[in-house]
Amino acid sequence: MNRHEVLALYDEQVRRRPEVDGPWVRVERTDGIVRVVSPDQGWRGVTWSDLDEVTADGTIAAQVARFAEIPGEWEWKYYSYDRPPHLPDRLLAAGFRPEPFEALMVAEVADLQLDVPPPAGVRLLPVLDRQGIDALVTVHDEVFGGDLSWIGTVLTAALDQQPGAVAAVVAMAGEMPVGAGRVELPRQTEFAGMWGGGVVPAWRNRGVFRALVAHRAALAAAAGFRYLQVDASADSLPILRRLGFVELATTTPFVHIQH
Repeated sequence: MNRHEVLALYDEQVRRRPEVDGPWVRVERTDGIVRVVSPDQGWRGVTWSDLDEVTADGTIAAQVARFAEIPGEWEWKYYSYDRPPHLPDRLLAAGFRPEPFEALMVAEVADLQLDVPPPAGVRLLPVLDRQGIDALVTVHDEVFGGDLSWIGTVLTAALDQQPGAVAAVVAMAGEMPVGAGRVELPRQTEFAGMWGGGVVPAWRNRGVFRALVAHRAALAAAAGFRYLQVDASADSLPILRRLGFVELATTTPFVHIQH
């Protein structure tokens, strides 16, 4: 993989042309900025920026003013190659709070092993209804903490209104959900995206996570995607690296809470 070429493709196809997850969500573009604006639940924030020393502070202030019109928190998704230097310091000074950084990892789908069965006693079920969505949210709440019911709301809307654009899977041990994840399949890009992959503590290190990755990679392959992308936590990074993913950059969510 040519990392520079793939990163340039990712920047152009994913960051500058984000896929929206409903008719009420829109993409707005101004000089040096691409942002996603959602009036209800769902992700909102800056997906791409290209600023300089002169324009950075004023552009950051303009985004704060724009999102002040919408209640709730929003995110400036900063990547380690974004300009200008010290952009994180400027975001901190503007009232943003950084969350843990993640590694932007990409693999060519053709290089991934797609037939990886789950461990004995575990089965993978596609999320197709309310019961499956509730099981996925249960896993997310335990793995990531907090109330993540909004993910269920957004996933329900996506499955209803954009069939084929997203798929989700739950790993079940008997009647207990022990792992889950989803894959987004945007129509106008070569990159499928894996999100929310996680396994509850009691079932880690048994092959559940690897099976969830392979299942979603197989869905991406069937849909014709060339690349599979994931923002990897420190826990999942070494596993994904062993599976064939390559780290291209790091990304840090800088969160701004409206008051």
